[in-house]
Amino acid sequence: MKVLAIGGANLRRMFRERSNIFFVFILPIGIILLVGAQFGGRVLPGVGVYQADQDRLAAAIFEEIDREEGISVITYDSHEELVGAVERGAVQAGAVIPPGIDEAAAGGEVIEIGFLARSSGGGQPLQAFVSSAVARVMTPVSAARFASNEVGADFETALDLAFVINDPGLGVEVETSAVGEALFPPTLGRFDLGASQQLVLFIFLTAVAGSAALILTRQLGISTRMLSTPTSIGTIVIGEGAGRFAVALVQALYIVFATLILFRVDWGDPLGAALIVVTFSAVGAGAGLLAGALFVNDQQASGISIMLGLGLAALGGAMLPSELFSDTLQTIAHITPHAWALDGFAELVRRDGTVVDILPELGVLTAYAAVLLALASWRLRAVLTRPGG
Repeated sequence: MKVLAIGGANLRRMFRERSNIFFVFILPIGIILLVGAQFGGRVLPGVGVYQADQDRLAAAIFEEIDREEGISVITYDSHEELVGAVERGAVQAGAVIPPGIDEAAAGGEVIEIGFLARSSGGGQPLQAFVSSAVARVMTPVSAARFASNEVGADFETALDLAFVINDPGLGVEVETSAVGEALFPPTLGRFDLGASQQLVLFIFLTAVAGSAALILTRQLGISTRMLSTPTSIGTIVIGEGAGRFAVALVQALYIVFATLILFRVDWGDPLGAALIVVTFSAVGAGAGLLAGALFVNDQQASGISIMLGLGLAALGGAMLPSELFSDTLQTIAHITPHAWALDGFAELVRRDGTVVDILPELGVLTAYAAVLLALASWRLRAVLTRPGG
């Protein structure tokens, strides 16, 4: 119970500090929004397409949309997946090709192609792309209907002839192919990359910056007074470590749920993401506890901890994706726990990995946490038990 009481006191102190309202809750979301707005998504605007069946006209409409220059087309297996992709910014717009188009065309019915776009704007140019593609397909359909109604021609035969006559590439065959491998998958959401980077950055930064509270506790003599009660040194060390862990975990959960609700960020396999969050929060707790045991005063701890946290985050790929680093720098980056955590999120989000796929990353993060917590416990014991500690 004493461990929980000490940990809870650290957590309450974080919420009482007014500056944390900005640095812990507002700043991370603001940076994720800024990074996503500036650098998220693909170079080409994306249009997602859900094709309900493989009717001839449905396939023709999809081919015409895919043929449009200046847009990137991604297929989805369900209407729900397409709606979710548009909502979280993986694509800027979506086209829904309903079933039974061939029968509707033969029966003279109106054919409706659904179009999805976010209310924030940017969908009108893409709607023009989709409308143009649909119009090119429906032109032969209108001609076949006219021939069938006016001269009694068979609709399917007239449609075949109309498609041949209307084919702008008649006699010309164009083949395109992609070479190389895309740095990021086309289904990556606008905010997905920045969210995992900022999550890792702020978990560690909040944990180590909070080491100032531990130093202040020692300076005010609170630790000494606790030792004068029936409270063991081990209980104090574990309680302070639990407090650092709780602070880091609250920061992590806030970012995860806020980005999930506000930006529809895809965090991949929930269990895998939860394990990365927990192990990296333990890493941050160990670093914060060690900083609190090493530094002399809270000003020194705050300044050096923030510089250290930002430096490790930059090196580990939390500010610029490590995929843009040279091979040598990528190797060096993995001396930081940040790089391993981001590798784990990359496996979950970009490659649809599971817990099994991120076991190496979880193992390394667990080792980091164990070493940091062991060093911090040893140092904190020494500081609290020395005269005047």
